[in-house]
Amino acid sequence: MKPNRIVALVLGCLLLLPGVALLAGGAALGAVYAFGRDDGYLTAPDVELTTSTAAVTAEDIDLVTDPGSPDWLVDRLDLDVRIEVTGAGGQELFVGIGPESDVDAFLSGVAHDELVDVSGGTADYRRVAGGRVAPAPADQTFWAGTASGPGTQQLDWTAESGRWAVVVMNADGSPGVTADASVGGRSDAVVPLTWTLLAVGAALTAAAVVLLVVGARGVPAVAPAAAVAGGPARAAPGRPVSVTAELDPDLSRWQWLVKWFLAIPHFVALAFLWLAFVVLTVVAGVAILFTGRYPRGIFEFNVGVLRWSWRVTYYATTGGLGTDRYPPFSLGPEPDYPATLDVAYPAHLSNGLVLVKWWLLAIPHYLVVGALVGGSVQAGAPGLLGVLVVIAAVWLLVTGRYHRPLFDLVVGLNRWIYRVIAYAALMTDTYPPFRLDQGGSEPVPEPPPTSPSAPGAVDVRAGQPTVPASRDGSL
Repeated sequence: MKPNRIVALVLGCLLLLPGVALLAGGAALGAVYAFGRDDGYLTAPDVELTTSTAAVTAEDIDLVTDPGSPDWLVDRLDLDVRIEVTGAGGQELFVGIGPESDVDAFLSGVAHDELVDVSGGTADYRRVAGGRVAPAPADQTFWAGTASGPGTQQLDWTAESGRWAVVVMNADGSPGVTADASVGGRSDAVVPLTWTLLAVGAALTAAAVVLLVVGARGVPAVAPAAAVAGGPARAAPGRPVSVTAELDPDLSRWQWLVKWFLAIPHFVALAFLWLAFVVLTVVAGVAILFTGRYPRGIFEFNVGVLRWSWRVTYYATTGGLGTDRYPPFSLGPEPDYPATLDVAYPAHLSNGLVLVKWWLLAIPHYLVVGALVGGSVQAGAPGLLGVLVVIAAVWLLVTGRYHRPLFDLVVGLNRWIYRVIAYAALMTDTYPPFRLDQGGSEPVPEPPPTSPSAPGAVDVRAGQPTVPASRDGSL
């Protein structure tokens, strides 16, 4: 590949991650704003506040704004905060919000609990010791907003620049506070922020897709003819996915113990490449829906990701540990490497099947593959494929050789998986067979039968030409 193609692929992968993250963030924010509001407020779940001291305070958390921020930033957010507290047993409560420095001075020497974390509705506190009796909070004049009395108290406050703290106390300042509290907020900036996140995310994602397509044009579509002639056969339209593996004759007994570590750079690269694979598959699906064709550049890139993945898994993980040759950092065919994968480019794809392949038609294969390689999440058991590879690795460690029947089975399971991936990724309309083709080579398709009635046809078994008979059976 040319250097500029490689740069395009790298930049595309780097732009794709923030692009998709911004799109997901914008979509989540929009969904919460549209469906999660109560009276216009986004409200967090209730939290039970309990303390034997005089107060519970919340400082340096959600309601604090940075004093170094420009005032216009806070004003532009136009954030309204609503705090609701409900006392236990008709207890008269006080809830107030005020400048943090004034709250600290007010509670100086008074034992109280500072709220430091909320997880799953449970509050964690940091105890501040003191022996002074707290004065009545409602008598103080520094509060920016207050509410007090029996039952549920609601405090509404428009956020301003500064450092603020929230205080929940008994109205008379006595120790022992028990209350349920919730905090909500609303802002006119949510809708513009949502659209901004979506627009920027879409722009970055689109730029990433263009770069990936441009870079993918540098991925060789086929291996050199000479290499293919002496190597594994390419996928054919009748059998569109070809997965092959060649077992190294002199595998190291122990190197499989560190291969996963040596392959970490590949794992990092593949994390970005598979993200690009998913996004480009969606783009390709839209193209297929309207044109019936898989964009060639995207197709070669996605096939390259599958090739790269197969080489790395064959070297280091559940592919079989069948070679000690370090896999190349390449999306191309690499026919000289002992693990190869190819998918035949489809001249035409069904417009309608693109809507049901991956989520409906492939479900039986998902179940079979899951049963074969998924394991039991509840029991914490590894999948069958992982168990087989571990057994093969231990066998290699003890005997110095790879058990050939295990190799054939492991490669067969992986072949099934990649056939299903190619089908679910819309790369072929040929439904994957429910067949475990074991061994390192793809099964050779049987030649089509020759019609014996064709004049001059040759009987393959006898090697003699056939002669048509007359109506009465004579020659």
